[in-house]
Amino acid sequence: MIGVGIVGCNYGSNVLLPAFRTDARCEVIALAGTNAERTAGLAQRLNIPRGLGDWRTLVEDSAVAAVAIAIPPDLQPEVACHALARGKPVFVEKPLAADLAGAHAMLVSAQQSGRPTIIDFNFPELPSWQRAKAIIADGTLGRLRHVVATWNVENAATRLRLKSWKTRPQGGGGVLGNFVCHCLHYLEWFCGPISGLGGKLFVLPDSETQGGVALALVFASGAGGSLQMSCASYLGSGHRIELYGEDGTLVLANPTADYFRGFTLRHARRGDDRWKVETFAHETGDLAADSRIAPVSQLVHRFLDACENGGMPWPGFAEGARVQYLIDAAQRSHASSRWIDIPVPGSGLQT
Repeated sequence: MIGVGIVGCNYGSNVLLPAFRTDARCEVIALAGTNAERTAGLAQRLNIPRGLGDWRTLVEDSAVAAVAIAIPPDLQPEVACHALARGKPVFVEKPLAADLAGAHAMLVSAQQSGRPTIIDFNFPELPSWQRAKAIIADGTLGRLRHVVATWNVENAATRLRLKSWKTRPQGGGGVLGNFVCHCLHYLEWFCGPISGLGGKLFVLPDSETQGGVALALVFASGAGGSLQMSCASYLGSGHRIELYGEDGTLVLANPTADYFRGFTLRHARRGDDRWKVETFAHETGDLAADSRIAPVSQLVHRFLDACENGGMPWPGFAEGARVQYLIDAAQRSHASSRWIDIPVPGSGLQT
């Protein structure tokens, strides 16, 4: 039985805890938060043996064999590196860190420890997305010409005017850290490496809240693309990815406000007289459950496989560091109003 400790009481208790509890090979034995009394009470309600007010106590507990981290990006590197230095596998949230230095430190720690690491990029775990990936991979669309990704929602932090890492760019947050990191990861998963980008970030009027971004992209394959994301769109159009190839077109779309539940897939080859439409009504499991749990559970299973058998599960810290580089490039493009060329990823973090 693998003893798991979770650092972080929000996403950690609402998503990571039920996700780890879907796998009988592990038991969540400790939860760490910033307030010892509050965390102890939460742990008791959730039937977790130990609730702690200090993450160091959790990481150094000999009964904790693996550590899952769900805290703001600027705090994550210290916890992850501490756990890896003690030989413990680590499951982290996206983005990897607040900046390139933090991401690099985590990647080096993972490489030196040799222990399994994984980052919670969870959209590719959805069956609808895996089906889309298979259609692209089998050549149905032919050579990719252009991709358009749009994601227009109003998240709770923006709607409620909360001041947190999710709304402020400082500390690895804002629209890039909270949302666009997913997009940069899945666009490379679908389309191959991004070789250049340029664009602008937008702050809401009379506010520090980072509300949106518009990026132009070019891929190493020669395909072009665009990415537009807004987390301040009341009754927004949802999440949509359009891929246009020489021989066909594919559209993956979710018009709902639920980030993971509601995707449909349409695709057609040149010469078809109608779209082929595929629906995935139950891909996130129980409709009463948080839709994030099912895709995260798939990452948990791979993580635990590696804990038992060795190897490095995907996506790991190398993929997280790659996305951190792309986030940094987007920030540099915004600040300089210039196009940024992106090197094709090699064996480590670009500098």
